[in-house]
Amino acid sequence: MLKIRLTRGGAKKRPYYSIVVADSHSPRDGRFIEKVGTFNPLLKKDDPKRVTFNTERVGQWLGKGAQPTDRVARFLSTEGLVKWTHGENPKKGVPHERAKERAAQRAERAELAAAQPAQEAASEAAAETIVEAEAPATKTAAEETPAEVEAAAEIADEGAEGAQDEASES
Repeated sequence: MLKIRLTRGGAKKRPYYSIVVADSHSPRDGRFIEKVGTFNPLLKKDDPKRVTFNTERVGQWLGKGAQPTDRVARFLSTEGLVKWTHGENPKKGVPHERAKERAAQRAERAELAAAQPAQEAASEAAAETIVEAEAPATKTAAEETPAEVEAAAEIADEGAEGAQDEASES
């Protein structure tokens, strides 16, 4: 089968392509039948020398059944020689099976990491309630009622009188 495709030339980091007609089984930069044009990607897109090709020869090869590659079909569609449409690949952005497995594992690890601080906080709260239950209940001065304050004061007065009585007896 004949293909109209690009062959790479030029230097390292300075590409220059030839548009050639070649057998589909020959290597990219290998044997070809005829050179029909050039493509220089370093030139600006609106530069007329960026893509040049012999429209007569390309038309003849297309008539003989040569199939252009996708990139060459783009170039030929500007001259109206070939109808080119943008290809659709609905699976392009879908990850493969192993990537899906890794994402699921990452999600599980994230859930465990998020649940672990909550479990630690719950265990600390449980430990605090156990410590509070074991400790005797003591009220602060702000929590005592006025009646409790008066009762404590009377007991303190009685205790002070008793201490004075004992001191006078000795």
